[in-house]
Amino acid sequence: MKLLPMNVGPLNPTVPDLLIGFVLFLLCFWMMAGVLLPRIKRTLEQREALTTGRSREAEATLAEAAEVRSRYEAELAGARHEAARIRQQAKEEGAAAIAAARAEGNRERDEILAAGAAQIAAARVAAEAELRPYAEELAAELAGRILGEPLPTPAGR
Repeated sequence: MKLLPMNVGPLNPTVPDLLIGFVLFLLCFWMMAGVLLPRIKRTLEQREALTTGRSREAEATLAEAAEVRSRYEAELAGARHEAARIRQQAKEEGAAAIAAARAEGNRERDEILAAGAAQIAAARVAAEAELRPYAEELAAELAGRILGEPLPTPAGR
């Protein structure tokens, strides 16, 4: 069987060149298919595993973060409730303290007013007792001035 010569112009290959090219092609194919492609495939699988693992880790971390956040929000709601209860209790205690202080102030005011009223009453009685002897004399003198004649002064002075 005779090979037909190919006419490809100035690049007309010879049979030994074709055989050498074919052998080199098979050698390159074997190197790629047998050595390089399995390594590339293994590297890609490792990267995929790492990526998948990282993705799972990220999902687990997100789930944990969501759980921590829900616990935090629950604790925060509890703390807010406790703070509201404490504020309400403080308001009630403050109102009770104000009412007690007001009652004490009213009691002290009443005592002061009673003591003042007693002092005024005692002073009035003392002033009446002191001025009563002069009242008749002054009344007679005033009546005399009004009438224009002197009136007799009561006997006692």
